[in-house]
Amino acid sequence: MKPLLILAALFAASAATAYPVTVDSCGAPLTFDAAPKRAVIHDLNMTEMAFALGLQPRIVGLTGITGWYKVGPEFTAMRGNIPELAPKYPTLENLLSVEPDFFFAGWYYGMKPGGEVTPDTLAPHGIKTLVLTESCVQVEKNRPAATMDLLYGDVEKLGRIFDKKAEADTLIASWKDRLAGITAKVGERKGTRVFLYDSGEDKPFTAGKYAITTAMIEAAGGTNVMADMETSWGNTDWETVAARNPQFLVLLDYQDGGGAAQLLNFLKAHPAMKETDAVKNERFVPLRYAELTPGPANIEAIEKIARAMYPDAF
Repeated sequence: MKPLLILAALFAASAATAYPVTVDSCGAPLTFDAAPKRAVIHDLNMTEMAFALGLQPRIVGLTGITGWYKVGPEFTAMRGNIPELAPKYPTLENLLSVEPDFFFAGWYYGMKPGGEVTPDTLAPHGIKTLVLTESCVQVEKNRPAATMDLLYGDVEKLGRIFDKKAEADTLIASWKDRLAGITAKVGERKGTRVFLYDSGEDKPFTAGKYAITTAMIEAAGGTNVMADMETSWGNTDWETVAARNPQFLVLLDYQDGGGAAQLLNFLKAHPAMKETDAVKNERFVPLRYAELTPGPANIEAIEKIARAMYPDAF
């Protein structure tokens, strides 16, 4: 064997997971004696995390994709013939139909506290549930404010659980390197007031203190005007948003083109919001759901935000 191949083999061996492995899932230890063989993944963002680590051979089903989102050819190709068990939230019957041993989901990302599908209801069936860290604030109020570790930490956990630690470490390192490059370009251009508008007319649904989007906006050189909202995702009121006079908008583009335009048109007609700097100057960027929830698309989304806010930096 050639020296480089020997080194590569030694590195692969050293990076292999030594079971049992215990990871944190919303403050509770979750132990695996071996890598799961029959995983179900919920939602577009978590599925993209799993695909980024090449976990498709171990995935027996997806949930919560087509009921809300359009997906492109790249996602379809990565998915292959993995079936979708439920277009939105799965039932216990949906999950048990494929006899899984692992479920990756979150609170209000496929599971609801006290609902039919929770880590406690799945455990008697031999299904171990990894809970999306961003969602933990829904059941555990004493959480730190959002950082990009919400993404890095969950990918690192998946890597350890599925014996893909080397792949996870490489992926995380590449994201951090790219983010450092974005930060360097933005430089001293910081502090642009940003409002994320997801949906809602009577009350806007937006990102608060514990949503990864707040950390993404900060990484792009902005400040989320609702960063003091004590939740991850939730409703606020238009008066508060307008009083904080956002200078830039992130518009959630559910419709792959039409959604953001509809949101902007609503803001232009709103008596309070039409007077804000962001709306008057039409300063915004449309982003997809998978770009604004924890997942591999986050880093590119940060660059999109930064480019739109500070075009002279790029």
